[in-house]
Amino acid sequence: MTRNTKVTSPKAATAASKTLSSTSTGARSKTAAGSALTQKDAPKKQTSPAAASAASSVLKDGRTSATSKSAAGSALAQAKRKTS
Repeated sequence: MTRNTKVTSPKAATAASKTLSSTSTGARSKTAAGSALTQKDAPKKQTSPAAASAASSVLKDGRTSATSKSAAGSALAQAKRKTS
């Protein structure tokens, strides 16, 4: 597996913060948002497989807000990748 050196952008970090502070946001959205927020300015941190799975579910769910999807997308972009 290769390491990813991406970090969470300020816009995605703001979305992650809003997602985490929302009382109506589901657990999967909060897992993905938490992962994205911990990776702000931290290029050595990677999204765990569990958080990547949660982020994937968030992105596929049509009921999820754009704010939560932004955070989930950032988390998923920073997941560990398998090399072929």
